Amino acid sequence: MDPVTVSALLAAAAMAGWVDAVVGGGGLLLLPALLVAAPGLPVATALGTNKLAAIAGTGTAAVTYARRTRVDWVVAGPAAGLAVVAAGLGAVLAGSVPASAYRPVVLVVLLSVALFVLLRPRVGVVARPDRRTRVRVVVAVLVAGVGIALYDGLIGPGTGTFLVVAFTALVGADFLHGSAMAKIVNAGTNLGALVVFGVTGHVWWLLGAAMAVCNIAGAVLGARMALRRGSGFVRVVLLVVVLALVVKLGLDQWRAA
Repeated sequence: MDPVTVSALLAAAAMAGWVDAVVGGGGLLLLPALLVAAPGLPVATALGTNKLAAIAGTGTAAVTYARRTRVDWVVAGPAAGLAVVAAGLGAVLAGSVPASAYRPVVLVVLLSVALFVLLRPRVGVVARPDRRTRVRVVVAVLVAGVGIALYDGLIGPGTGTFLVVAFTALVGADFLHGSAMAKIVNAGTNLGALVVFGVTGHVWWLLGAAMAVCNIAGAVLGARMALRRGSGFVRVVLLVVVLALVVKLGLDQWRAA
């Protein structure tokens, strides 16, 4: 791989780290960049290499958030533990599910997320602790630690975004604290998937390590910016990322039709 291509991948990793730290969805940038830079690269190897970079960034962002803001560990802790196992299972199944099977479902979910955020502008801007009932806590743990984590191991892009919306809608977190919880769970999903991809030989270790350094730099910047600017800033980035995901998946679906 030539130096220009490597430099472009490192820049993409830094930008992905920033996006992931703020609201999730960095895989939208890094996975396509890897597949374009190395056309013969198996999809599983691209996913595994992306996980190596992503776990460095999400782990760093999780630590940054945990040090500077309150984290709901009753929800985030169990969800992260379950996420390691569920994402690992998803990684085992990665490649067995064709893109044509999941793409329409993800598109519908993303459009629903966009409409939810647009039509309810106050949701996520201010915390709603009254929504945090025992039943909702259990549902949030299962949705994040099993459902979304399984998706992350299988596919990946948009996981952090789904986690933020889940914590906001289910337990009344504001977008800032929802993002903090999402980073902790996302670190768990990345770890579970990375272990499986690594054991099966689907990680490009040298390139992934270099991208991990850049991902960390972007993650630190993104987490600090989100903490400084608050939930309103996170909401705007969330909408931009969701709409970008919708456009990308919509184009993929149209090309495959």
